[in-house]
Amino acid sequence: MIPGGAHTYAKGDDQYPEQLAPVISHGRGAHVWDIDGNRYIEYGSGLRSVSLGHAHPRVNEAVRRELDRGSNFVRPSVVEVEAAERFLATVPTAQMVKFAKNGSDATTAAVRLARAFTGRARVAICGDHPFFSVDDWFIGTTPMSAGIPAATTELTVAFPYGDLTATEELLTRYEGEIACLILEPAGQTEPPPGYLAGLRELADRYGCVLIFDEMITGFRWSEAGAQGLYGVVPDLSTFGKALGNGCAVSALAGRRDLMEWGGLRHSGARVFLLSTTHGAETHSLAAAMAVQTVYTEEGITAQLHAIGERLAAGVRDAAAVTGVGDHLVVRGRASNLVFATLDENGQPSQQYRTLFLRRLLAGGVLAPSFVVSSALSDADIEHTVEVVAQACAVYRKALDAADPTPWLGGRPVKPVFRRLV
Repeated sequence: MIPGGAHTYAKGDDQYPEQLAPVISHGRGAHVWDIDGNRYIEYGSGLRSVSLGHAHPRVNEAVRRELDRGSNFVRPSVVEVEAAERFLATVPTAQMVKFAKNGSDATTAAVRLARAFTGRARVAICGDHPFFSVDDWFIGTTPMSAGIPAATTELTVAFPYGDLTATEELLTRYEGEIACLILEPAGQTEPPPGYLAGLRELADRYGCVLIFDEMITGFRWSEAGAQGLYGVVPDLSTFGKALGNGCAVSALAGRRDLMEWGGLRHSGARVFLLSTTHGAETHSLAAAMAVQTVYTEEGITAQLHAIGERLAAGVRDAAAVTGVGDHLVVRGRASNLVFATLDENGQPSQQYRTLFLRRLLAGGVLAPSFVVSSALSDADIEHTVEVVAQACAVYRKALDAADPTPWLGGRPVKPVFRRLV
């Protein structure tokens, strides 16, 4: 009944070993249960959105309180200004904020605003970052570009992360045409020294709007995102995922003089910035405020880093002991860990990923990545490392045989972005 079997491609059956894609019944803390009653330690944290753990009591309490008062009205609720005040206090580098439901709406609104503000049509995306939006300006650049006119795709160009020279060459080639530079300010590697400040200077010099996509870095890098950690202020930034701990809320924030183009206090052509029926549902905004309170009062970002560091060290040790340390590679900031599965030639392998995921699931670990939540306990980490060690022993056998096929149990998992099924 559902195309792809899920409402997010990253949750699809093709992302898991055959016959081992659990359907979730419920979750609590760092654990989820499938409809057969199996319990798993969950990593990936709801695609990085559930950083406090499932059904967090303080978030649930805030949501229930607003549900009893009504969730959507014909005029703004006082909760909207409270949420805006709280967000701007948490992210003081922004001057205005507008809430929405998903990241794509926020990033697309930022791009539209940049185009209107600059009068330019081209968008420059960081080509090293995997996802910005479901909308045509980005998806047209991926292998899943069916249905998107070439003329739309041609307006999006790419620059490499960490390379200011290449970015300036792009800006020179399309001088006067590029409306914005949009990127995740940090990813699997730390930004090179001076890189973000250098982008800030290039954007100013070439008249571009600098947009930070903080969907992932927001809260996981610091409560104020990467911009708060690295001290470089973008013109616009977008937040989501961890902002609602699983509730549907995102935010577009930035300079007042830009944001007002989507408001009522400027003399130019109006920008249809963000206008969503459910963008300011009271219970989601209440969830966001509760999340920000928990983060600041309990030091959640530091907890995520400490948990991630323990997990990464344990996984790396288990891989090294079993002789697969060069093949199972843990990468990223401790609060946002992913893993790579490499074959006997050191190349990324979906077959070895399938083998590894299969053994994790058999051990009660659901881990499309190693992204942690603050709900994980020491016992959870210890059990995960034990299961990883068992999986690595099988990994070693497959490497010795130079053929993982006997351990796959069916077709291999597949990348999300591919042209054909």
